[in-house]
Amino acid sequence: MAKAPVQAVSAPALVVKHKGLLTGALMLATIMQVLDTTIANVALPHMAASLGAAQNEITWVLTSYIVAAAIATPLTGWVSDRVGQKRLFLVAVIGFTVASALCGIASSLPEMVLFRIMQGIFGAVIAPLAQTVLLNINPKERIGQAMAVYGMGIMVAPIIGPTLGGWLTESFDWRWVFLINLPVGGMAVAMLVAFMPETEIRQRRFDFFGFGMLALGVGALQLMLDRGADNAWFTATETWIELGLVITGLWVFVVHCLTAENPFIDLRLFKDRNFALGSALMFIVGITLFSGLALLPPLLQSLMGYPVLLSSVIMAPRGVATLLSMVVVGRLIGRVDARILMLFGIACMAYSLYGMTSFNLQMDYWPVIITGCIQGFGMGFLFVPLQTLAFATIAPRFRADATSMFALVRNMGQGVGISLVTAVLANMMQVNHAELAERITATSQNVMNQMPALLTGNPVTVSIVNSLVTQQSAMLAYLDDFWLMLLLSLGAVPLILLLRGPKKPDKPLTEEEKALERAHAMAE
Repeated sequence: MAKAPVQAVSAPALVVKHKGLLTGALMLATIMQVLDTTIANVALPHMAASLGAAQNEITWVLTSYIVAAAIATPLTGWVSDRVGQKRLFLVAVIGFTVASALCGIASSLPEMVLFRIMQGIFGAVIAPLAQTVLLNINPKERIGQAMAVYGMGIMVAPIIGPTLGGWLTESFDWRWVFLINLPVGGMAVAMLVAFMPETEIRQRRFDFFGFGMLALGVGALQLMLDRGADNAWFTATETWIELGLVITGLWVFVVHCLTAENPFIDLRLFKDRNFALGSALMFIVGITLFSGLALLPPLLQSLMGYPVLLSSVIMAPRGVATLLSMVVVGRLIGRVDARILMLFGIACMAYSLYGMTSFNLQMDYWPVIITGCIQGFGMGFLFVPLQTLAFATIAPRFRADATSMFALVRNMGQGVGISLVTAVLANMMQVNHAELAERITATSQNVMNQMPALLTGNPVTVSIVNSLVTQQSAMLAYLDDFWLMLLLSLGAVPLILLLRGPKKPDKPLTEEEKALERAHAMAE
């Protein structure tokens, strides 16, 4: 019986002996870093009490990390070229682990903010550098499977973060939210030392001006988004100053990169159609994914009365569904058009968000679990093919810059999304409260029949009615946010349709061509 033709597999850019173990080390580091973007959220009240900080001050624990990471992320490509990928990865993981230990023993808010800035700087390069190495050690035909593995860390870690953080805080102490990184970081370092090869060092001149302008624009944007709600947005002078810095920094950065001889980021990588469209899609994914994660905990805890640990458990199935879908997508990515998989993922997300627009205060937790599972399953079908198509045609010399820019876009989407839904929530709560209050009039038959004491101005009745109106207006505001996220998800469909599909596979190589290819791979 004749054997079926063997599918030709090209040589990877970087040949390693223990690819599976190296991939495990990369994912350990990635999960540890990405987990810290959400694991600390549920522990903030406990931190505030322990560190003697006010509730509005303790949010700097989150803001300082986000701003530091946003500014440091674009440095990944240049630093990895100058010092080598292995050395940079080891420094980043060791630095992040040490900073985590310092966060765990911090005794004051200034100390905690300083150590979180250190975490953000070291952690900023971990995810994009892990993605670069995965792209380099896998042949182009296996990029889909590699992105599925990478996606498990990027997508599942922030979803299970609140659950793990809630359990550690309730069962032990908030400090273990950070101290748990020590054994994980130590294991990752040992595996990287053993299995990650050295890479070629390229001498690139550092573009201080370009980096300064990008850091100014991105840092000001994160500050504006994080502090906008507290400052009443554009009624405050600070917000206008920050907006001016955002426009100035990003505009000068783009002009400089287009005209400089050796710019900090080579913007020619955006000439790749799939990468440019993929970046826009990743921005939307960042908005929808992290917005939902930011909305559900306060909805479950403040309105529905669930304790911290139970609300975290209710959200956990979303991460399980994402993990399952990524396993499925990893097997389908080479056989099914990636755009079809992405459209299926968007359909799942849109359906789940439509279901969330029917939430009410009388329901139990099952609608949250069911919609969360559908949404998590859809995110896997969206994220993995998106990564695959975005990097499928990027030249190897652009990969380090491309992965850092991709991570930056995702982080900016996260910041924009959280600020957007927070602003809409606060505004619509006021609007809904006013509209509901207008219906409670002295001539209302329902008021006369069910709440006659309200007509006499009884303070207890007035307080009860106001509390009910506030509760209902908040629930309606959450539904408004879910409608907004639904519309944003549907807005991604045209971008998916504009992506270029995968090229048709080449004809199988002859035995002579395979021998030459193996010799070339060994030479590399």
